[in-house]
Amino acid sequence: MTDTGDRRPLASRDTHWARSIAQWLASKSVTPNQISQASMIAAALAGGAFFLSGYRTGWAQAPFFVAAALFCQLRLLCNLFDGMVAVEGGKGAADGPFWNEFPDRVSDILILVGAGAGIGAPGLGWAAAAFAVLTAYVRELGRATGQPSDFSGPMAKQHRMATISGAAILSVFQPLWDGTSEVLLAALWLIAIGAAFTAFRRGRRLVAGLKSGSNRS
Repeated sequence: MTDTGDRRPLASRDTHWARSIAQWLASKSVTPNQISQASMIAAALAGGAFFLSGYRTGWAQAPFFVAAALFCQLRLLCNLFDGMVAVEGGKGAADGPFWNEFPDRVSDILILVGAGAGIGAPGLGWAAAAFAVLTAYVRELGRATGQPSDFSGPMAKQHRMATISGAAILSVFQPLWDGTSEVLLAALWLIAIGAAFTAFRRGRRLVAGLKSGSNRS
């Protein structure tokens, strides 16, 4: 990853613990691209945990849900530290922009499709993943046309991961009410609809920005 001057606003980036870990990583032989690539491994493990939870029932599902939530958060940590090591650590590479974006799209697909397959709703998982990718596509389309990156929600990456992670943790306790995956089902619907709305919203803002720029010229 390289510094584009156009980064996702993250409060965690300014915390002491994040700066300390990023400085430690930057002092090692770890590269930002390797951290980005590791995010896909974390996402694959999260998606696999969601998928395997579908082969268990009751409390036997709990370890898989906990693992899925933890790996989703690890994916986000990788997304945080790859940029910090690249920019603040001064270790950006020429191919950084590719590794900054490509693993994120793969990770969204692995996690959301895995969750959908685990609850027997693979189509919904694919729909959520498709709209998640679309939100990023509109953002990058804006950058390609000279507009600032639009990181708005309501289902930007951090919102999607918070939703699916929270649903995974809540699903741990579903035997208490004899639940059968309704929490994850609701979460995937929320992500799919929210991401579709986010893509539409970003698209409208992009078109408005392009028209405004054209009128000024």
